[in-house]
Amino acid sequence: MARVYPFRAVRPQPEQAASVAAVPYDVVNRQEARALAEGRPLSFLHVSRAEIDLPPETEPYSDVVYRTAVTNFARLRTAAPLVQEKDASLYLYRLRMGSHEQTGVAACYSLDEYDQGTIVRHERTRKDKEDDRTRHMLELSAQTGPVFLTYPASPAIDAIANRVTAGEALIDFTAEDGVRHTLWRPPAQDAQALVEAFEGVPRLYIADGHHRAASAWRARQELNTRSSNGTHRGADTFLAVAFPHVQTQILPYHRLVKDLNGHTPASLLAALEERCGVAPGNDTPRGKGRVTMYLDGRWHELSLRVPSDAAPPGDRLDVSLLQDQVLGPLLRVEDPRVDRRIEFVGGIRGPAELRRLVENGAAAVAFAMHPVSVEELMAISDAGGIMPPKSTWFEPKLRDGLLVHLI
Repeated sequence: MARVYPFRAVRPQPEQAASVAAVPYDVVNRQEARALAEGRPLSFLHVSRAEIDLPPETEPYSDVVYRTAVTNFARLRTAAPLVQEKDASLYLYRLRMGSHEQTGVAACYSLDEYDQGTIVRHERTRKDKEDDRTRHMLELSAQTGPVFLTYPASPAIDAIANRVTAGEALIDFTAEDGVRHTLWRPPAQDAQALVEAFEGVPRLYIADGHHRAASAWRARQELNTRSSNGTHRGADTFLAVAFPHVQTQILPYHRLVKDLNGHTPASLLAALEERCGVAPGNDTPRGKGRVTMYLDGRWHELSLRVPSDAAPPGDRLDVSLLQDQVLGPLLRVEDPRVDRRIEFVGGIRGPAELRRLVENGAAAVAFAMHPVSVEELMAISDAGGIMPPKSTWFEPKLRDGLLVHLI
């Protein structure tokens, strides 16, 4: 069973929500974050990426960055202002991007269940990124951005969500990227019904936000160590929004390689023809097992060799097939986690961005991928597997600063 916990959220007033809400801290670099926050003193980026308010040469993990985040958070709570709910509650959080719509339950989720495997991981985390968010949480005494969870769709939860979202919203705005963000605070009776309905959910899956979840776990360990009785109240959960799997949208994560490892375009094509099917193509793969490649001014479609259903589910992913059949043996990208010759482009930017980057010389070849399915992600997680690096791009993204959990 999965447990959800109401919490006393710190949030902006509805009229200031659009000014406060910010993209997740880890989807933009420092320059992009600074540009997005320019002229927006209430942007939560001043808290989540406080280095944007310091000289450009400032080390992003230095003490002054965390001190500035604390100062900026205190200032924002007064200036926006941010208010703290009198009573603990759950929330319904709807994202709408074009024709796609998904509605999730914003709540606190159990770190014990994260420990025990009821909340399942599928991604390795980096210590430096964990160190950063753990310290950010400890310095602010707050979890400031939600983890994105998904779960096997539940008719009981859907029925409650439909009832609540038929009523008046608490917050409703459309961000500058065109994504509409809407929050409802359910009445106490419906909130309790949601808590009970989640008891029928067998597992929750981390879709996006592995570093936030891991950092919340580490922050709890630190706070418990500091506590006189070994337990720090409020740190046993982490902030997240859980969406039914049938609504969760995964976009592809494309690949760029900076050089051809000594090949010419003609010799690379010849080598590919020996390993897989190669045909003229367009910029979008037609389905699983197919990858489109932009090389020497043209798109080509590669038909990769797909292993049998007996193979581990992670080995059957297109990103794994491309790595094993093309990137590793032909382009000598042995470990995409650390090789600086490979870069990744989230699907929201699309194949046009791949073509642009190859044509301007930033890369020699680009590979447009077919997206991983939510069912594949869940199967790999259930098997205790690890997804290949940069294999899923979840869109639309949750916004930081709309709901904050004090710990």
